[in-house]
Amino acid sequence: MFDIPWAVLLLVALALVFDFLNGFHDSSNIVATMIASRALSGRQALALTAIAEFLGPFLFGVAVATTLGNEVLNLKVITLTMTLAALSAAVIWNIFTWWLGIPSSSSHALVGGLLGAAIIESGSFEVVKLAGLSKVLIALVVSPPLGFLIGYGVMRLVLFLARPAKPNINFFFKRIQIVTALALALSHGTNDAQKTMGVITMGLVAAGVLPKFEVPTWVIAASAAAIALGTWTGGWRLIKTLGGKFYKIRPIHGFTAQVTSASIILGAALLGGPVSTTQVVSSAILGVGSAERFSKVRWGVAGSIVTAWVTTIPIAAVLAALVAVGLKQFIP
Repeated sequence: MFDIPWAVLLLVALALVFDFLNGFHDSSNIVATMIASRALSGRQALALTAIAEFLGPFLFGVAVATTLGNEVLNLKVITLTMTLAALSAAVIWNIFTWWLGIPSSSSHALVGGLLGAAIIESGSFEVVKLAGLSKVLIALVVSPPLGFLIGYGVMRLVLFLARPAKPNINFFFKRIQIVTALALALSHGTNDAQKTMGVITMGLVAAGVLPKFEVPTWVIAASAAAIALGTWTGGWRLIKTLGGKFYKIRPIHGFTAQVTSASIILGAALLGGPVSTTQVVSSAILGVGSAERFSKVRWGVAGSIVTAWVTTIPIAAVLAALVAVGLKQFIP
């Protein structure tokens, strides 16, 4: 049987593994277009992105961590096994989809895991705070179509403004992608790393280590470092999917997709909405390609990604419920 301090240590370790995998998984979202358009080499793009990922949470606050960790579930009935089960389910799903090369949502996996573990262990849906859950689901559901529409609009605007330009404008789009990619990385670190901070803090409150929900500085630093390290390592399978399987990405596509994605993700982070970077970037790439020519996009690839989006929350919820039942045998 686990001693509570060891269970807390396990919680932090597992959360940081999830955070690392989140960065590993989502690095493709940030650098794929930049690598595909040859603005930077893979290692250059990943290194710059990792630095920005680390700085993001320190620059823009922890509103998302508060939403996910304090506003979705009733902390009075949350236990360590719930948080451990949720993280385990999210880690399993992230590894599985990475292996298949499917850019699924780490955010969906974590939300599904939290819901499945909390409901099965408490035996009641009352553990869920409907107002907070609605806020999370609205952010997750609205952001992909918003990414498509804004990506479409931005691309049409850029094409209109660039009509009289000479072919060497591609050099400008290549170089400006370095700036837009850094903005996207800052927004990703701000939004996604905070999800791990929220879960760690939730578990620390459940274990009695913290008297109330307030994200410690060491949790911010550890989570930011883990996602940055995962990003630097890079999920090359997913980079290949996002960087070339939708359509042949040129510098203008990379620039417009990054501007779109960074705007949505950072805006959501400042409002406390935990969005899926995978969904936002993928939909922005689709919107950008459609604006140039609808038939340009390989919609079959997009369909498989949408399927992963739809199935992630229920699958993660079931996985977390099963893990929660098993953990109860070891952790009181």
